[in-house]
Amino acid sequence: MNEDILAKLHDIKELEKIPDNSVFLFSFLIFLALILIIIIIVYMLKLFKNRKKSDRKKYYEILQNIDFKNSKESAYTITKYSRLLARNEREKRLSDEIIEDLRKYKYKKNVKEVDDMIKAKFSTFMESLDV
Repeated sequence: MNEDILAKLHDIKELEKIPDNSVFLFSFLIFLALILIIIIIVYMLKLFKNRKKSDRKKYYEILQNIDFKNSKESAYTITKYSRLLARNEREKRLSDEIIEDLRKYKYKKNVKEVDDMIKAKFSTFMESLDV
């Protein structure tokens, strides 16, 4: 009986070596996770960087960069954007005063340079805006 058991034990094959790739798989998963995190961070940065400016900010920048050398064009630009920017009563009143003063620069072929009084009113209007 002992011989039968010993014969059976000799029939058992040696243990097979199983290749262990777990270190490579783990490294690959960490690499993929890092790439995914970097992509998400870059996307978020672009999203915050390219946020759309509000229309009020655009109009305010246009009015800030007005060149008074071409008085007719600047009169039309001030009229257009000051109406769009004015929200409260004070801003609307200042805007209406400026528009009324600029009327003499709009509908004529040849016009003079914009008066200093109108420029002062315009700067007061720009300071009163909350953008």
